[in-house]
Formats: sequence, C-alpha cells, structure tokens
Amino acid sequence: MKQKLMIMALVAGAALASPAAAADCFADYKAKKDNPLKLHYGVVQLYNGCSKASAKSEVAGRIARDGWTLLNVLSVFDASKLAGKDANAGQFYLRY
Repeated sequence: MKQKLMIMALVAGAALASPAAAADCFADYKAKKDNPLKLHYGVVQLYNGCSKASAKSEVAGRIARDGWTLLNVLSVFDASKLAGKDANAGQFYLRY
C-alpha cells in the first residue's frame, strides 16, 4: 500500500513539473544585433519555468541562434495578458 501511494505521489509531482504545467507562461523581452544596430521587442512562450530568472536564460538561448543578444526580460505573465502584444511584437510574436 505504501508503495502504491509513493508511486501515485511521484506521478502527480511529475505531472505538475511537466512543460504542460508551464504552457500558460510567457515573457516579453528586448533584444539587439550589432553592425548595423537592430533592436526588437518579442514575446515567447516559456517551457523551463515561469520566473524572470529562468526566462532570461531560456530566451537568451533561443534568440542567440539567429544572432540576437538579449537586453532584458520585461515581464513574465500568463495567457490572459497576451492580448495586444502581437501588434507590438510583430514578426517576433511567439517566433522563438
């Protein structure tokens, strides 16, 4: 019986820590490229945590593939605050 309860607790814990649990987590950020200087504002969905600290490393890694440098994570928020951000982020709305 104890073993069954322990297995159920482990499964429940894994479900809470899964990317699906963070599926409603987003961040908006500013980034730059040099030579010539280019700036952009973007919005990303986060999968590795829902804090500014975890967003910084996750966003920086994703945008670096295309030569962008993260300047700042402005905020971390849930899906209810996505409205209107697509117009400001343009091509960088959920791109990375």
